Amino acid sequence: MRRICVITVFLVIFTSTFLLSNVYVSISKEPSFRFQYATPSEYQKATGKKITKFSEAPMLAELVKQGKLPPVEKRLPKEPAVVVPLEEVGQYGGTWKRAATGIGDVGTFVTEVLHQYLLRCDIDPKTPSYPNLAKRYTASRDNMVFTFYLREGLKWSDGQPFTADDVIFYYEDVLLNPELTPAFPKDLSPGGKPAVFEKIDDYTFRVKFSAPSHFFLQALGSYSYYREFFMPKHYLKQFHPKYTAKDKLQAMAKEAGFERWDQLFNNKADWQNPEKPVIYAWKVKQVTPSAVTFERNPYFWKVDTQGNQLPYIDNVRVEILTNAEVVNLKAIAGELDCQERHLFFANYPVFMENRNKGDYRVIKWLRTAAAEPAILLNQNVKNPMLRRLFTDRRFRIALSLAINREEINQLVYLGMGKVKQAALGSTDYFYDPEWEKAYIEYDPERANKLLDEIGLTKRDKDGFRLDLDGKPLYLTIETYPAFAQWADVAELVRRYWEKIGLRTAVKVIDASLYQTRAAAGEIEIGAYPFDGDAVWGLGPAVINFLGLRPACCWAPLYGLWYATGGKGGEAPTGDIKKLYELWDKAMSTTNKARMISLIKEAVNLHKKNIWMIGTVGEWPYLCIAKNNFRNVPEGVVQIPRFACPEQYFFKK
Repeated sequence: MRRICVITVFLVIFTSTFLLSNVYVSISKEPSFRFQYATPSEYQKATGKKITKFSEAPMLAELVKQGKLPPVEKRLPKEPAVVVPLEEVGQYGGTWKRAATGIGDVGTFVTEVLHQYLLRCDIDPKTPSYPNLAKRYTASRDNMVFTFYLREGLKWSDGQPFTADDVIFYYEDVLLNPELTPAFPKDLSPGGKPAVFEKIDDYTFRVKFSAPSHFFLQALGSYSYYREFFMPKHYLKQFHPKYTAKDKLQAMAKEAGFERWDQLFNNKADWQNPEKPVIYAWKVKQVTPSAVTFERNPYFWKVDTQGNQLPYIDNVRVEILTNAEVVNLKAIAGELDCQERHLFFANYPVFMENRNKGDYRVIKWLRTAAAEPAILLNQNVKNPMLRRLFTDRRFRIALSLAINREEINQLVYLGMGKVKQAALGSTDYFYDPEWEKAYIEYDPERANKLLDEIGLTKRDKDGFRLDLDGKPLYLTIETYPAFAQWADVAELVRRYWEKIGLRTAVKVIDASLYQTRAAAGEIEIGAYPFDGDAVWGLGPAVINFLGLRPACCWAPLYGLWYATGGKGGEAPTGDIKKLYELWDKAMSTTNKARMISLIKEAVNLHKKNIWMIGTVGEWPYLCIAKNNFRNVPEGVVQIPRFACPEQYFFKK
């Protein structure tokens, strides 16, 4: 069985998440454990403890002494965020060693570990979004107007002010510029009309929608939402034609090796550019083919409960390795300080056996995938006979009943996963236990009867079924070697289907080729996760729920039709058409009860049709941390930034 893993990139074409209160004003509910408080005064009010002074890392204190940096009090905002260390207040210093499988994978590290958003969620996924870069926020009762109050005195990593102008720059000069953003983001266009961003003052801005955006605030804090609402205007405006003469800008582009100004702009805005100011705990220092190094941001805007400016760790070094196999070997050998990405779950026994030798501990986080992987029958498949079968609900149910999920759980997930249909996760607001259990029993006898009922009664000399025209019937499952177990599960499914007379092959292809074929509707049956991510509602799951993520290829051309407003893809019919109609109605209604009712109707369509066939989901997501690498929590939802990595430290 394969043990290779590559990048999983969440293409957020459409992000919606669910928080169902009518009014949001700052923090409405305190979670049981809190990593972060909005301000020192809020921390004092909650705990009775007052932060009386601020301190900094020795390396920064030395720069202050040399006159190369302002004092820490002048680098922090007027009201810094306060992080509560998980185990203890940390110690400064050290370089965090981790690994990636390519430069794009380092980009995922930036997104999943470093990014800081207006709002955040905590270790407990049931808590609401709360202030982060924004120290507070409000929303109108109809969820059409949202106001954000930034921290006064926030600074970019180069010491320049971070203000509402950076938000308006992103909106007016990037989102509304057709050369940089050909299509205005759908997630910011409820009701089909783009949102409007307005500056109120230097530290306040407003987002106005023409239709209710019920899930906007919760989306901003969810792990799946990768949209930052700001860019460093003071730096990037020099590469934009609104602020620089076009002839000069074109000359700059050519000198840098680009044909157009927008290519130069995107290059300068890319995370790999060390000159680009950031708002993160660590900023890029050097990019080489073998590693990317990050150094502490001296203007980072968070402190711990004793007033120590974060992060504790000086540098991060992400080594670029040839493949995920090597990542696992380095983790087993204890050569990585803290690593959660690309650890094969099948290696869990080996990780546990080598804990003492490698001087590390194995931490279990929460994997939100509702099906890992789901088996996806392409409803737009080009082969007419396969389309006739794939669009027959009985055929899909037969294939589901033929899968021995308990065996998959034991063989691939060591009995630690959850046998289930490709349904929304158990912590999701729209979790439906009937959908989760629909047609998941192992019943090959009933599966055979359904196939006979369809008319697949004739078989060849080897006992495999012929199609409805009496010709050989071939099924092909395609996947790519990510997280190791996708190919393993696909191979087991092949065996189960062949037991009911369906000749099946498994093709493991390159990730980029899979993505290309899936987007073109060329994959007949895909093996790819259905992400049902916790109480943020549908999150990235919504793009799978609606067939909008090409890689989750149960309806790639229908999804393209929906995403482009009918300009591309294939027009849906039947229940899939009804699915889109229900979703549009749910997204446009101002009545909360009506919205919930419509989404439940959409869930019922999935439950009835089983367009995505589940296997096993919600298994533990592994994180390995050296024993001296502290403040790493158990139970965080698979994305490290929820654990406040700025509070990680090396215990001496």
